[in-house]
Amino acid sequence: MKALIAGIGCRRGVSAEQIEAAVRDALGGMLPFAALTAVASVDTKAGEPGLVAFCARHALPLQIFTRAAIAALDAPVAPSPHVRAHLGVDGVCEPCALLAAPGGELLVRKQTSDGVTVAIACAAAHPHSTDTTRIKEHR
Repeated sequence: MKALIAGIGCRRGVSAEQIEAAVRDALGGMLPFAALTAVASVDTKAGEPGLVAFCARHALPLQIFTRAAIAALDAPVAPSPHVRAHLGVDGVCEPCALLAAPGGELLVRKQTSDGVTVAIACAAAHPHSTDTTRIKEHR
């Protein structure tokens, strides 16, 4: 099973339950929740109670990235005018998922549900891994 990282952006005040529902929606029936190894977000969400509670509930580390690191990422992301206006970067969930999975790839592009955006990235396979499966993008 490949290690999955959930990149998450959210409105202020969303609950852990809203975040969990959005993550499970993004994973769909194709990707197992148990394969999640980390959550990634922007520095302004580091203390967001719902996000912190979701991570604690599932014993997932929360990896935080600065807006400068997000802006420096050289990867196409689905731009958000709202995020650009408020944070000065084009997106949160997709770039954070990619930053937390160096050399990996997005398996699920940005999906929005109830004030939460989620993207799922797959960490790069270990060079000696025999797992060569690829999971196609789903919506």
